[in-house]
Amino acid sequence: MQEFDVVARIQELCQARSWTYYRLAKESGIPYSTLSTMLHKTNVPSVPSLMKICNGFGITLAQFFSDQDEAAKLTTDQKQCLVIWDRLDSTSKELALVYMQGLADRQEYKPSKK
Repeated sequence: MQEFDVVARIQELCQARSWTYYRLAKESGIPYSTLSTMLHKTNVPSVPSLMKICNGFGITLAQFFSDQDEAAKLTTDQKQCLVIWDRLDSTSKELALVYMQGLADRQEYKPSKK
């Protein structure tokens, strides 16, 4: 069985999102000093810390440990949406979801023409 490098995965996810470690700390609710120690001293984070990190990234633990490249299955438009999504803060993400739901509801509602 191949050993999973948790610290490298965190670094990979930050790089993919163009996030600084400060941004990850803020999104995760983990003190920057704690996160920095984990990443630079290569201390493996505890499960509760890793769950906070995953929540900050907006992914599940299963997605964190997945060895499959899920992005390879996405269309160009879907990838673009995710790139933009990753740049948003939590409030903007909430607003984006509400807006998208409104668009979907509007599309589903088609009044009958007389």
